[in-house]
Amino acid sequence: MATFLLDTSVIIDTLNEKKNRRLLLKQLVSQGHTLAICAINVAEIYAGIRPNEEERTRNFLGSLDYRSISFPVAELAGLLKRDYARKGITLSLTDTTIAAVGIHYQLTLMTDNIKDFPMRQLNLYPLPRS
Repeated sequence: MATFLLDTSVIIDTLNEKKNRRLLLKQLVSQGHTLAICAINVAEIYAGIRPNEEERTRNFLGSLDYRSISFPVAELAGLLKRDYARKGITLSLTDTTIAAVGIHYQLTLMTDNIKDFPMRQLNLYPLPRS
């Protein structure tokens, strides 16, 4: 079975019950797959939630597998950002960090923002456009 690293956009859509993301994630879990997040996701989510959303958000995020940003992951994130910048491609440090988590732990990234993750060594999950 696979472990899917959720991009923040997928988490937001799930919490807001948009694009049938909740159903998709439930189906994946029922098939035996694991859903994961990292510190970047947590920080991005909490930066935008309203006080009345905190408990539901904490419960959802707490149900997911948490992957740490270790020294090797942080190093890879910086190197990805640097190497793509040298090619004239500007990527955010948050996106390269999420990518580094996926690459380091050999996870499949589930994202709507494929253009933000051009790394060939990163596995991507093609999301339906519903």
